[in-house]
Parts: sequence; C-alpha cells; structure tokens
Amino acid sequence: MRSGISTACLYPMELEKSLPLLIGMDFHVFEVFINTFSELQPEYLSELRKMIDDSGSCVKSVHPFTSGFESFLLFSDYERRFLDGLELYKRFFEAANRLGAHILVLHGQRSEKRSRITEEQYFEHYARLFALGQTFGVTVAQENVNSFRSDDPGLIRRMRQYLNNDCAFVLDIKQAVRAGKNPFELCDAMGEQMIHIHLNDNRKGCDCLLPGFGTMDFDLLVRKLKGFGYDGDLIIEVYRDSFSSMQELETAKHFTERLIS
Repeated sequence: MRSGISTACLYPMELEKSLPLLIGMDFHVFEVFINTFSELQPEYLSELRKMIDDSGSCVKSVHPFTSGFESFLLFSDYERRFLDGLELYKRFFEAANRLGAHILVLHGQRSEKRSRITEEQYFEHYARLFALGQTFGVTVAQENVNSFRSDDPGLIRRMRQYLNNDCAFVLDIKQAVRAGKNPFELCDAMGEQMIHIHLNDNRKGCDCLLPGFGTMDFDLLVRKLKGFGYDGDLIIEVYRDSFSSMQELETAKHFTERLIS
C-alpha cells in the first residue's frame, strides 16, 4: 500500500496547475480527475505525463467527468446510446494508457425508482464495459456512491456473485456515510474485489474531512484490508472546502503514511 491523492481535492484548479503543486508537497501517487473533453487530447495528456515521469510519480487511476451522465450513457435500455457510450469511454481508457493508469472509477446508475433497467441488466452493462476496459489494460471499478445503485452493500454482494468475481470495486468512505451506510459493511461486501480506496474521514455533523481530522476507526479499516489481502493504495479524496490550508493536506499525508506503516 502507498499513500496518494486525487487531483479532485484541488478542484476547480486546472490539472496542469494542481499536479505540480501536489508533487511539490511530496505526493507521488495520483488519481487524476479528468474534468472536460479537451483534457482528453493526446498533447495535453503528454504534458501531464511528463510532469509525472520527471518527478518519479505515477497515476494509479482516472475518474471521468462524465460520471454524472453514466445513468443516461451506459445504464439505460437504449442499446445504441449504450454502444455510443462505450465508444466514448474508449477515450478515457486511452487517456488512462497515456497517463500510465490501470483503474477507471465508475459511478454507474443513479437510484431511479422509474428505471426500466433491472439489476441483472445493470450487471450485464457493467460486464460489457469491464470487458472493454480489459482490452486496454484498464480495470473498471465500481465505486459506492450516495444516491446511486452502488450505495447498497447488498447490491455489491449480488454483483460479485452474479459476475463470478469478474468485477472490481472502489471504497469511498464519505459516500458510504452520506448514504447512511456503514463503511465497514461496504468494505466487507467488496471483499477481495476491492482494488482502490478513496480515503477520507468524518465526524458527527460532517461527512467529509481529511484523514485524521475526524473519528473514523482507521485501525479497524486497516485490519480489514489486511484480512482481504488488499494490495491497492490509499488515495486521499476530499473536496476543496473540506480543508482550509495546504498544510492540512500535508498533515493528512503523514497520517495516511503512518496508517500504512
């Protein structure tokens, strides 16, 4: 395990500004949140890759800005739009390749009561996207997200069973708390198929804090991860209004490194 950080922590700062700033703070493992179509251009990605390589850093994962549209693009019952959605996500897989990332974070479908997509159809659509990602050497990992189908530990368990473990997951602590779910229950549901973690903290009345700034039982989390044989990283991911100074990011980094050690 290594400690890392998502560029989303500094959103809406542009990637070409946030990356060198975080590298200067001695962060070297990244999740890159791609924020718009122009950031998928090869020339732009090459500039980011040079920053990464020159600093001895690496990109572990990419997060598409189209996550808010995945219900419409990838999880509706209109097959042609789904196929077009797959074509669009090839661009994110190609971006991951250019940056050296091997994980794409998926939000999936919102919890729509009127959705005509059954749970089985949801799993099948995911499986097709997962298989496409594999052809690029990228693993599509389902994140638990508040107000999405994936916020339910039961769905995560059934997804693993249906797909015979041919799936992968991202645990996000704050998303579990926002959904009123126990993060450790989601951790158990994902089990050995959990390959990535968005690390954050919380306390009563505040569901998103930097690691070490709340009351989360991280010792229990680490024990569970070791029990599952987790060999991924711990990626700090909060929102810009979750901290008041860059010094707090450095404090969270040191806290995360102590967890790992």
